[in-house]
Amino acid sequence: MVQSLWNNDQASQLQGGLDELIYRSNIIGADRRVCNWGGGNTSSKTVVKDFRGRDVEVMYVKGSGSDLASMKAGNFTGLRMEDIRPLFERDEMPDEEMVAYLANCMIDAKHPRASIEALLHAFLPFKHVDHTHPDAIISLCCADNGQAVAREIFGDRFVWVPYIRPGFKLSKMIAEGVLANPNAELVLMEKHGLVTWGETAEACYAQTIRIISEAERYIEARVDDAKLFGGAKHAALAADVRRSIAAQVMPTVRGAVSDAKKMLLTFDDGDDVLQFVGGMDAPQLSQIGAACPDHLVHTKVVPLFIEWTPDAEDAEGLKAKLKESIAAYKEQYQAYFERNGNQGDIMFEAAPRVILIPGIGMINTGKNWAMARISGALYHRAIAVMRGATALGNFVSLSENESYNVEYWPLELYKLSLAPAEAEFSRKVAFITGGAGGIGSETARRLVSEGAHVVLADLNLEGAQKVADEINARHGDSRAIAVKMDVTSEEQIADAYAVTALTFGGVDIIVNNAGLATSSPFDETSLKEWNLNMNVLGTGYFLVAREAFKLMKQQGIGGSMVFIGSKNAIYAGKNATAYSAAKALEAHLARCIAAEGGEFGIRVNTVLPDAILQGSAIWNGAWRNERAAAYGIEPDQLEEYYRKRTTLLVNIYPADIAEGIAFFASSKAEKTTGCMLTIDGGVPAAFTR
Repeated sequence: MVQSLWNNDQASQLQGGLDELIYRSNIIGADRRVCNWGGGNTSSKTVVKDFRGRDVEVMYVKGSGSDLASMKAGNFTGLRMEDIRPLFERDEMPDEEMVAYLANCMIDAKHPRASIEALLHAFLPFKHVDHTHPDAIISLCCADNGQAVAREIFGDRFVWVPYIRPGFKLSKMIAEGVLANPNAELVLMEKHGLVTWGETAEACYAQTIRIISEAERYIEARVDDAKLFGGAKHAALAADVRRSIAAQVMPTVRGAVSDAKKMLLTFDDGDDVLQFVGGMDAPQLSQIGAACPDHLVHTKVVPLFIEWTPDAEDAEGLKAKLKESIAAYKEQYQAYFERNGNQGDIMFEAAPRVILIPGIGMINTGKNWAMARISGALYHRAIAVMRGATALGNFVSLSENESYNVEYWPLELYKLSLAPAEAEFSRKVAFITGGAGGIGSETARRLVSEGAHVVLADLNLEGAQKVADEINARHGDSRAIAVKMDVTSEEQIADAYAVTALTFGGVDIIVNNAGLATSSPFDETSLKEWNLNMNVLGTGYFLVAREAFKLMKQQGIGGSMVFIGSKNAIYAGKNATAYSAAKALEAHLARCIAAEGGEFGIRVNTVLPDAILQGSAIWNGAWRNERAAAYGIEPDQLEEYYRKRTTLLVNIYPADIAEGIAFFASSKAEKTTGCMLTIDGGVPAAFTR
């Protein structure tokens, strides 16, 4: 049940006006049962000094493209009420004219464009107004008998507004309905949501929560879990089984939904999802339509429901079913677009955003992890609405044509246009071995800076997690994850790729970087030392690349592998036979994989660095002392020794290697494979021949 989050201690510290509006908006958005991600809007009318020092009545209202949970002062738009009030006398106003008019009402040109529902707030004669999308209220508004049920709950305290797309007409209808009902405490917008108000910020918020709670209590008294969604048809598979199957099928899904542009995936097996997908009525119920217009841009008009009987042994059968069903969904979406499209419309990707699988859960797609997650979060809300609506009556949605018009509504598309431009590695997932080390961590930062999502695989899980935490704090949740992995263990490598598939859907870039180094005169090189180098640098690179190759083939959308070799791959390093031989193995292994990977769009290239001492666990160990001894110098003289032996007289740092890796992984090198790039400052003995 929804609870009030108002905290008097925190509220007492607020400065009033916009400060209170920010606080109220944030606590409304903090509970997604109250308001969808990106949806709803709030307002506050107050008096401010204009640029000439005059007192002006201003309404602050949520700006377009913001989310209530994270709103700050800069996300609100201030509009002069004396300019807006005369609009109430008009009979109609097209969207484009309204948007242009409101732009002229702004008290600061740097404010964002006002919400499409700004006039809804302006026309209501109350200081504070909330428009939200509570699960319980939308359940009511999406039930075929919703208006009658609302009368049972609220008596004559509500105004019911038939469905109409947001804009001038709806705003005026709401205000007229409220003014005509002296008992009105709330507005119910059919198939849309709730409007409440108050004379103070606290009173407005309290009213929002009170109204939602009344609807919740009524609905919960009528919910019969045994009969929800038609009753149970399929039980969920055990958690470890369903997640194992999801990890196996998600690369197939990723390939199938990635047409002109790659998509990332998320997996969700929440209890509500599992109950819904296992319901007898779910295949039909899921196809009725969106639970709220705000969902459409992120979930499409309907999800893809996979008609599959849960079977722990049938991962291959599920893969085939998914490929077939996704192809059919895309054809159906194309037909939907052609039936309803308007001149000038450009079709979104045709693939589903929500995929429902009995016994398994839900897979969501998006241009990045965050957007896929939002699609999933909104479908949780849709499930909650269908749960409530079917407890009251029958779930109903928008017509197909209206769904299309909302999905391709210019004012909704404008919100999407506010997103930053996609960068080089947007939509790509990079798997980096040795992710906690100098080269690995710097490569992760470099790729993430241009949009990538990264998996940091390392024996040193604590170190990898520290890097991941730093990246996520700067770039957002789940841009990086850390996994513990020994590159010589087939089982651990398979497990790490399964985690990658389950988290992001698959992989696009492999940075084969984990390593070690030893130094001994040849005749003192033990078999143990030889095998250590071969196991980690040879077998380890082979195993990581082989499993990635399989996964990339399954996706069918190509990929890039970058091996981190060494100058020693082509230069016979003194007292480093085992290490140099293993590095030569890596370089040729990369060429062999490149020869086989071309037909699948899999590129494999090698970077040959030298003497990367900064941030390196290898150089902080015995290797530093051993190399210094080989050159007859002190360990603290190594940096200068290496600098002086380069033709450019420079030291090489992890960031330099990260640039080379980023080049090979990027579109700039999309026609390059089987190549070696030296980044060593120019060591003549290591020039390629």
